[in-house]
Amino acid sequence: MKKVITYGTFDLFHHGHLNLLKRAKALGDYLVVGVTTESFDINRGKLNVQQPLMERVRQVKGTGLADEIIPEEYEGQKIDDIQKYGIDVFAIGSDWEGTFDYLKDYCEVVYISRTEGVSSTSIREQGQLLSFGIIGRGKMASMFVDESKFVSGVYIKQVCDPGEDLKVTGKMMEEVSAVYILSEPDKRGRYVKMALEKGCHVMCESPVSLRREETKELYRYAEEKGLVLFETLKTAYFKGFSRLVLLVKGGAVGSVKSIDATCTSMKPSNSWFYGSHGGGSMTDWGPFVFLPVLKIFGTGFEKCSFTSYMDKENQTDLFTQVTMLYPEGIASVRAGCGVKSEGSLVVSGTKAYIYVPAPWWKTEYFEIRYEDPNQNRRYFYKIEGEGIRYEIAEFLKLVRTGGTNFAMEEHISETISALMEEYLYERKNNSWI
Repeated sequence: MKKVITYGTFDLFHHGHLNLLKRAKALGDYLVVGVTTESFDINRGKLNVQQPLMERVRQVKGTGLADEIIPEEYEGQKIDDIQKYGIDVFAIGSDWEGTFDYLKDYCEVVYISRTEGVSSTSIREQGQLLSFGIIGRGKMASMFVDESKFVSGVYIKQVCDPGEDLKVTGKMMEEVSAVYILSEPDKRGRYVKMALEKGCHVMCESPVSLRREETKELYRYAEEKGLVLFETLKTAYFKGFSRLVLLVKGGAVGSVKSIDATCTSMKPSNSWFYGSHGGGSMTDWGPFVFLPVLKIFGTGFEKCSFTSYMDKENQTDLFTQVTMLYPEGIASVRAGCGVKSEGSLVVSGTKAYIYVPAPWWKTEYFEIRYEDPNQNRRYFYKIEGEGIRYEIAEFLKLVRTGGTNFAMEEHISETISALMEEYLYERKNNSWI
């Protein structure tokens, strides 16, 4: 008996998939089909799969062509499967030409011509392609363009410098479906309002604005217009960080009494602006260090105090420490520019504590540590690229299906703006170092 194996995601099953299975089946007597799991697809950076595994398996089974269906769960599984099932022929679409030549040491490798003009991507994008305009410049804008290529259904149509005439920016907004705003924090609110008025969905860097009431009004306006206003803070959209928050809320460390977070960079501030509007460590890192505090302790802090070390010549804060008092515990967070510190996150509880090593804001790995080290648990979560693709994928999902952005709820977004507003007020009225 000649055995053949092929693999695929088989999302939104179409006749191109069917043709692949027919041709693979014709190469032998017994066909094994590997269907990729959601976790494996995510690890490969594929963020646009719309159907769950079992639904995709049912569709493959429904063709009557597969003699056996198996899940593909990890890198390197193909060699294991070829040996396990006694495979004679490995078959895959011609768009992978040359990629799997290394399998020739184990069996025959055949690249099957794909059906022209048909793919899950094209089906997914029909009538659903979201055109983006970007208001921003520099490294972050370039990274957004690069990362968007990993999410099907979006494309970047135009990039505007924040210094452009508003007429130019407004014209761009009339020609796109969505806008990504990466401008000076004190101008973001204006751009968000303008984009919503033009009927655009909005992704905006955190904070959305520097005033709580303005942020609140913008969310209400987006709701009235039936549009998505989405605050981007990439840590919030990482699976590892979400898992950490769920474990804490589920009582993994007991009652939380302290949260300690630090974010620093040796690079000069990314701040776009100086003077009375602020700039420096809080502008760059404030939303990040506030995120775990607000997600775990909530927004009901009783007291918040700021202390900054200032570059008085440029009117920027080089290092800021914030202490937040809650009924159940204390949070102490720090942000710095041109300063190097241990950028870790520690969540201390009555049963154990969670330690996330630097850079904690990527949250690829963390530990739960107990009094007895034999009970310690470790968690690993791979992040592809810069992580911006996860934000874009979640934004696209909300645009298409609606629902709530549980990673960055409105009250979290509003509180970040409120904290920035309070910081700027204290900065203006206090003489810091």
